[in-house]
Amino acid sequence: MYFKDTISQLENIIKANVASDTKNWIDGKIVTIVNEKSTKDLYLTYSLIASKVTINDNFDTSELHQDFKDYIEIQNGNIRQLTRMYLLVNILNADEDFFSSKVANIIEVADTGELETFLKFLILLPNAEKYKMVAVDALRTNISTVFNALAYNNPYPGIYFDDQQWNQMFLKTAFMQGDLSAISDIDKRANKDLARIISDYAHERWAAGRDIDPDFWRPVTKFLSAELLEDMKRLLSSESKIENRAGALCCYHSDNQDAKNLLNGHQNLIQQIENAALSWETIKEE
Repeated sequence: MYFKDTISQLENIIKANVASDTKNWIDGKIVTIVNEKSTKDLYLTYSLIASKVTINDNFDTSELHQDFKDYIEIQNGNIRQLTRMYLLVNILNADEDFFSSKVANIIEVADTGELETFLKFLILLPNAEKYKMVAVDALRTNISTVFNALAYNNPYPGIYFDDQQWNQMFLKTAFMQGDLSAISDIDKRANKDLARIISDYAHERWAAGRDIDPDFWRPVTKFLSAELLEDMKRLLSSESKIENRAGALCCYHSDNQDAKNLLNGHQNLIQQIENAALSWETIKEE
């Protein structure tokens, strides 16, 4: 599993935020579902959580490991969502061979809100790669909240997607004018094909007189071909300070000596990067 002690972490958060009789009801249902291999009870219990668990504005995460706590907070998770994940993680942990297809069925018929939950917390499930098609299907959706649940602050694509799938997610985020800075693992998943596509798309935007999100350039850093070096020259000579910063960050972090040489006339940008005043995280700050 991605997080350490996922089941105990989920149990801690439910203990802190769900009434004890409701917690006992859920645990009892888990025992029944597992012992009787009851698909009917699984589906019914999953559905009843909506009426049994009240979303509490005072959401207590104090007993969680910091990384788990941070992830719940950045995903804006609530106790009802996490209770459902607690149910699914427990039954899968008890008998994955039997219940994995049943969980897949629940995901398949989920409404939009439930699907967002699955995508945000898919990484919590045992052997999460088994549900990859759910994530791949989300790449094709026209519902922005569903797509963003997969693309934003989510480690799942970076771990399980192949290059084509990951590139599709990154590029669709750009086409939708989404928040590219919210995508996880950009540096790790950058690849040569994506760098080439970014350059081609940037030329189309420039030809149309349109701006380009500076974060769009981040994946090209390790793949600065002769064509992309020309793009870097354009960025560094632009009248836009943000474009200057994007070019500087790409060149500075590149392994290409020609790229580093382009920065020789931009000592101020070099100093900002070396002093940590300029980074991909701060590139848009005034």
